[in-house]
Amino acid sequence: MSGRWKAVAAAMFCCGWGGNQFTPLLVMYREAGWSVLTVDALLGAYVLGLVPGLLLAGGLSDRHGRKPVMLVGTVLSLVASLLLALGALGAGWIAVGRFVTGLGVAVAMAVGSTWVKELSENDADAGPGAGARRAALWLTLGFALGAGVAGVLAQWGPRVWAGGPMAFPYLVHVALTAVALPFLTRAPETRASAAGGGRLTGVRHPRFRRVIMPMAPWIFGASGVAYAILPQLVGDRLGTWGLAYSTLVTVCTLGAGALVQPLAKRLDRTTSARAVVVSMVVMSAGLAVSAVAAEVRSPWLALGAATVLGAAYGIAVVSGLLELQRLARPDELAALTGAYYALAYVGFLVPSLLAVLSGVASYPVLLGCLALVALAGTAVIVRHSHAHLPSESVSV
Repeated sequence: MSGRWKAVAAAMFCCGWGGNQFTPLLVMYREAGWSVLTVDALLGAYVLGLVPGLLLAGGLSDRHGRKPVMLVGTVLSLVASLLLALGALGAGWIAVGRFVTGLGVAVAMAVGSTWVKELSENDADAGPGAGARRAALWLTLGFALGAGVAGVLAQWGPRVWAGGPMAFPYLVHVALTAVALPFLTRAPETRASAAGGGRLTGVRHPRFRRVIMPMAPWIFGASGVAYAILPQLVGDRLGTWGLAYSTLVTVCTLGAGALVQPLAKRLDRTTSARAVVVSMVVMSAGLAVSAVAAEVRSPWLALGAATVLGAAYGIAVVSGLLELQRLARPDELAALTGAYYALAYVGFLVPSLLAVLSGVASYPVLLGCLALVALAGTAVIVRHSHAHLPSESVSV
């Protein structure tokens, strides 16, 4: 089955592309006259589809197989972009499209990650941990390239009709996903249908609660700060380059996250949470630099802070998956992966939370407080780094 994982990784890439293509376009919608509150609400709308999807998709695939659930998720990602392309007609279309996008990304994360891991076990070219690395890498690349291409097309793409900039970026994703779908139908199933799912015991494991849970929300909390908050804070220094800068920040954040992932595997130890601890230390440093960038309002310093936060994201997402795959039972792996990513996406609400709190304190103060909270979480993880190790590791 060597190489069979690639079709699934391609589908994950497409779902990731669809999930993040909206992010750099925030500036475009604001410039079109939409309120900050409306745009931020649309940014977070896909969490409403994402979190339930993460909690349900994994269990469904554990019972009914990986392929049917992943096929549905990939089709949903395509449909979501068609809805988003109608955004020029009103925010309602985008709200629905973002919700459906969340469902597609949820399936890619919970089911796609597990399917790639299982296919990699039968791949002669795969070493230990290859499944987690491959899944995280291709999802991250989708996030990065989706944002990059959408931003470039919105800034400099064809304007053959009035709503072109608000539609064309999404249509590119539709075409890409349509190409990937036939290959996904030929990927081999790795889990036979079962009468029912077992109890999700992994979430009660002490290591899940004391190592994975304190880190997980920072995975997308970091990226939310990087590409949803920092470009806004330096926007008055950018002139007409706001959209291009937002795109650059997003690509640098996720590009750093992709490039650093091989390091995450080398940092990982079965006898400690070293890689998780490193991700949290880098996270705290990135938040501290973000606070300084917000104070001096420097686009270059903000870009540097975003890159550091992206590196933290890359180490965190892989190290968390490796920890999780060691403690999960095979019949709960997809469901537990979904629970892990659901926790991670709690952090995606950080920009909205900071927007609410900005009436109480300035962004430099709020970001500085976030850095302190991250350091407190790091201390918890360090305390339990060598404790409650799974007595029998699951192959990754």
